[in-house]
Amino acid sequence: MQIIPAIDIIDGKCVRLSKGDYSQKTIYNEHPLEVAKRFEDAGLQRLHLVDLDGAKAGAVKNWKVLEQVAGKTGLKIDFSGGISSDESLAITFNSGATYAAIGSIAVKKEALLVQWFIAYGVEKFILGADVLDEKIQIKGWTEATDINIIDFIKNYATKGVKQFFCTDISKDGLLQGSSNDLYKKILSEVADIELIASGGVSKMKDLKDLKAIGCSGAIVGKAIYEEKINISDLKFEI
Repeated sequence: MQIIPAIDIIDGKCVRLSKGDYSQKTIYNEHPLEVAKRFEDAGLQRLHLVDLDGAKAGAVKNWKVLEQVAGKTGLKIDFSGGISSDESLAITFNSGATYAAIGSIAVKKEALLVQWFIAYGVEKFILGADVLDEKIQIKGWTEATDINIIDFIKNYATKGVKQFFCTDISKDGLLQGSSNDLYKKILSEVADIELIASGGVSKMKDLKDLKAIGCSGAIVGKAIYEEKINISDLKFEI
């Protein structure tokens, strides 16, 4: 299982939210590149970089942070937040992202996303599903839908998407453990996908449990910043 540290960006700074609430923001570092280099120095290979300003605005805002991190580290970056148009997708890849992590567009503009698959290759995309009670939330967790997470993943799996990350908003940023039952359910109902767990990881045992379930990766954020998990231990879980 691959460990994927997270950097969430607001106003160019590394932050974390609790339960997706923009008013519950903690700034951990004003220089995201410093954080990314720490991850790389610890032996990690990937990075989950989230433009929270972009997610809220519906347009990429912090692409300069992506460009800096991609240009000065060797990390494979999946970038999300505000990728909503041909222009913003081009900015994402031109700024150095390895993968575009798509959420709202996958829900609202499926035809556009399929065009992007054709233009760039479906393997360049990770689909992110942020859920509350198994229903998808979009626009930086500010808008609810009636779409079931499993139906969503099944649909895009038939289109060739392999990588999905799923965040249970009720767990995110609380350090109370992952939504293991939800991940088990997804993996039992959808075959041949790579499911990346996100939200709630608080200790190394959580990562071992996710690996046992069959998750291909786990995104870790607040547990690192709050020093619940030592980043030097994470490379041994890859």
